[in-house]
Amino acid sequence: MIRTALYDAHVERGGNIVDFHGFELPIWYTSMMEEHLNTRENAGLFDVSHMGFFRFTGENVRLWMDDVGTQKASAIPPGRCAYTHFLDQEGLIIDDMIFCVVSETEILGVPNASMINHMWEHFHTNIVEGITIENLSDDTSILALQGPYSPQILESILGAGNVTRHFHGQTIVENELGITGWVQGTGYTGERGFEIFVPNSQVKSLWDALLDDGGHGICPVGLGARDTLRMEKGFLLSGQDFCHPDLGDDSNLHRDTAETFVPFGLNLDHDFIGKSRVESTKAKQLDGSGIKWLGLKATGKGPFPRMGHAVLKDGVQVGIITSGGPSPSLGKVGIGLAYMEDVEVGDEVEIAVNPRRNLPAVVVRPPFI
Repeated sequence: MIRTALYDAHVERGGNIVDFHGFELPIWYTSMMEEHLNTRENAGLFDVSHMGFFRFTGENVRLWMDDVGTQKASAIPPGRCAYTHFLDQEGLIIDDMIFCVVSETEILGVPNASMINHMWEHFHTNIVEGITIENLSDDTSILALQGPYSPQILESILGAGNVTRHFHGQTIVENELGITGWVQGTGYTGERGFEIFVPNSQVKSLWDALLDDGGHGICPVGLGARDTLRMEKGFLLSGQDFCHPDLGDDSNLHRDTAETFVPFGLNLDHDFIGKSRVESTKAKQLDGSGIKWLGLKATGKGPFPRMGHAVLKDGVQVGIITSGGPSPSLGKVGIGLAYMEDVEVGDEVEIAVNPRRNLPAVVVRPPFI
């Protein structure tokens, strides 16, 4: 079991600690529902230090990132962040990542927690001369400040010069706390927010300052609300909404980028590993067929949709849910995300929530709110 630098701080604030992929992290402090709604209405602070932190450098680093990712990194100007998938030679997703182009010769990226070692090996399998990769994960803590009041809170603690714009990144400038590192306008909730990367030795000071002096109703948030917040916005969860065959044997989760139907992160105007399968799926979708990852919103009462539940249309299975549960922002209406075929937005379907009952639902295009 691995503890982040904030483990004691979580215990001090009443965090209910669980095992999350080998990390001891809080699932909630007060309640998942309360923390979820407070993040939507005010602000929430998350310890996401279990995530990785890589630095890629080299004269042609953006062109190299073009080759290994579905996003065209060479089209992203310095100071901007972007989202991408990394595929194998067959076009199946290995992992996804948000990265920031720091300069013409440097990129910072955040691999998923359980994928740090796997992506390290994947990148080095495909590395070329002149590219260097550093794993900064063990020495770096990451805080995610999310919610409509996050800019005001960040300004009050680290100063206006560190309130970076949405999907921009920068080195943390001088501030009264002496905090150093990197800040970018990204997050996993769909709200205005920031991810702050600092040395482990500084994270407790920043955590306490944000929670105790930031004001605007900020609260600490656990993994439970982190999941419901991202699900309401239709964000993929690595290992649950997709999983590479080398890491899991559920063929339903072996997917390409086009099948996820996420409206960002894919640029077909360049060559990349696995592109041919993505193009094939795209062609099917444009022809009116093909698999799409879409949302389901319950229109009746019953058990909440959950991972593995079948989706039926006119009594025939057309898909399977990968993420599901209650939507706190919609008053606990059941929602789900599923890979489906032969359905369109607005179609009425049923979810097989148990052997005796089907839950009526409508197909929607995320986000749900």
